[in-house]
Amino acid sequence: MTIDSLELGPIRPPSEASSLLLRVTRNCSWNRCKFCHIYKGKRFELRPVEDIKQDILTVKAIQDRLKEAAQQGGYGGRVEAAAASILNNPPSETHFNVALWLYHGGTSAFLQDANTLIMPTPDLVVVLKFLKKTLPTITRITSYGRSKTAAKKKLEELKELHRAGLTRLHIGLESGYDPLLEYMDKGVTAADHIAGGKKIVASGISLCEYVLLGLGGKKMWREHATETARVLSEIDADFIRVRTLTIKEGMPLYDEVKKGNFIRATDEEIIAEERILIENLDCHSYFVSDHITNLLQEIEGKLPEDKDKMLAAIDKFQSLSAEERQNFRLGRRIAIYASLDDLDDTGKHSLVEHAVEKLSPDGGQVDEETLYTLMERFI
Repeated sequence: MTIDSLELGPIRPPSEASSLLLRVTRNCSWNRCKFCHIYKGKRFELRPVEDIKQDILTVKAIQDRLKEAAQQGGYGGRVEAAAASILNNPPSETHFNVALWLYHGGTSAFLQDANTLIMPTPDLVVVLKFLKKTLPTITRITSYGRSKTAAKKKLEELKELHRAGLTRLHIGLESGYDPLLEYMDKGVTAADHIAGGKKIVASGISLCEYVLLGLGGKKMWREHATETARVLSEIDADFIRVRTLTIKEGMPLYDEVKKGNFIRATDEEIIAEERILIENLDCHSYFVSDHITNLLQEIEGKLPEDKDKMLAAIDKFQSLSAEERQNFRLGRRIAIYASLDDLDDTGKHSLVEHAVEKLSPDGGQVDEETLYTLMERFI
């Protein structure tokens, strides 16, 4: 490994866009979920602690050179400016990762891949402490984890990780409905979700739970909404983040759709599902819809006080005429609209009208499969 190379994993949460990415484990320790294709065909591995340390030292070396450039290269000592100078044409992915992190202040790190929490606690503690010692500007360290892994950890282990610097865990809850979790081969139960989630909350580590809207399809959508709300209410996480199901070739669920075993819900059905989810939430979480796959990204707020505001956004969509709902759905899927307010922009509305005409030449509805395909371009 050269001084300018570090190993990077394939994904991170949107909320970690400005974080330093460090690969601590490779791929997914479960890797059987039907709705995921990211790690299929790849073996899970724990990276050696010494290799992780070397990656952290690589980051420091690049950081030090950018600091030197900030002092000597006409940037007035501002490392953010020196970092910005290479973002458009970075020498490597490694340099881009470090420069982007420094450009945004150099305070946050995200540990990859899918379940860092499965590392032996003493090893992960060593990594966390070394990271903070080597790069002391970092005040926030986050990672993905699995509910079942968290449930198996002792509470004192999680507290030790928190003391060592782990500030937030992102958990893919997806659903709280046991038959759906079993069908999707999630490898976890609602009880596991609750046990793991409550243990993380008790440890002091901030918890972000992810929900996959549409996961129940047309068959289990109502139970998916109500049981997920029940589980989330028991956990009372800091954040609930929603995503909308997308299905791509390479996912086991893609084959289920082709066989007719899973029938996808439409956007309008998923919005009805989201209403039931929100109505049944009894917690103090911040509800976030920060993903382009979601039809209504403006559904966001602190529970319970903002519940009426979030439901009002759903009311606004559902009260539109059929034509306007179709216009908005297509506008979202071709990235012209960001929110319902964009319907009032005559220029954008006209562009989407032309797209509707092009995609439904007979003057009818835009085909659902077309809308699915357009949405899946973003994944």
